[in-house]
Amino acid sequence: MKRGKAISLALRPALNRAQALTQRLAAEILSGRLQPGARLPTEQELSLATGVSRTVVREAVAALRADGLVITRQGLGAFVPADVQRRPFRIDPDEVKSGKDVVQILELRMGLEIEASGLAAERRTSHDLILIEAALRSIEAEIEFGGNAVDADFRFHVAIFRSVHNRYFPQLLEFLGNFIIPRQTLNLASGREEQVRYLRKIQAEHVEIYEAIRAQNTASARKAARQHLSNALRRYQETSSRASRRAEAVRLADKTR
Repeated sequence: MKRGKAISLALRPALNRAQALTQRLAAEILSGRLQPGARLPTEQELSLATGVSRTVVREAVAALRADGLVITRQGLGAFVPADVQRRPFRIDPDEVKSGKDVVQILELRMGLEIEASGLAAERRTSHDLILIEAALRSIEAEIEFGGNAVDADFRFHVAIFRSVHNRYFPQLLEFLGNFIIPRQTLNLASGREEQVRYLRKIQAEHVEIYEAIRAQNTASARKAARQHLSNALRRYQETSSRASRRAEAVRLADKTR
C-alpha cells in the first residue's frame, strides 16, 4: 500500500474542528501531497497529530468521503481514490461569502433556468402546472405570513425543472440547494412593508414565467426567466450596496463616539 508523505495537520482555532480537519486533509489531497492510492493516517494517528477526538476525525473522513475525496475499505482504512479529480461538483454554502460569489451563482442559474423554462413551456403536462401553481401559492402564503419565502421560491424553480422531463435538470438544481436564492444571504429590509414590496416584485416575475409556461410559449418563458434573473442580479447588487453603506455608517458612528 502507498503511504503519503508526512503532512502538516495544524488546525486553525477559529473553525469547527471537524471542518478544519476536513479542509486540511482536502488540501493535502487536492495538492497531490496525498497521492491517489495513498492511505490516510489512522483515526488514532490523526487524533494524536491534531489533538482532536476520534469522533471529530470520523466526521472529517465522512465529509471527505461524501465529497469523493476518499474511499474507505472495511478493516483497512481510508484511501485517496485513483479518480479523485472526478469528485462530484458541489457548491459549499459556507464558501459563498462575497458578493462576487453570489453574482457568479446567479450567472450559473441564468444559464440553467432560461433554457429550463423554455423546455418546460414546450413539455409541461397539466400535472406539472398543478405543482408549479402550488409552489406559487406557497410563496404567496409565506409573504402574507411575513416569511422570506426562500424554501417556497426554491420549490417553484424545482417544479419548473421537473416540467422539463429530463431527470438531470431537477437533480442538478436539488443538488445545488435553496441557498442559490440570493436574498437569504442578505438582511433584506429595515421594515415589514419594504420587505413585502421586495417579495411582491419577485412574485410578479414568477407569475410571468408561470403564465408563459401555461401558455406553452417557449420564447416568452425564456424571456420571462431571463428578466427574472437579470432583475435578481440587479436587486442583489443594489441591496448589497445599501447594506454595505449602512454597515460603514455604523462603523464610522462607532468610531467617532
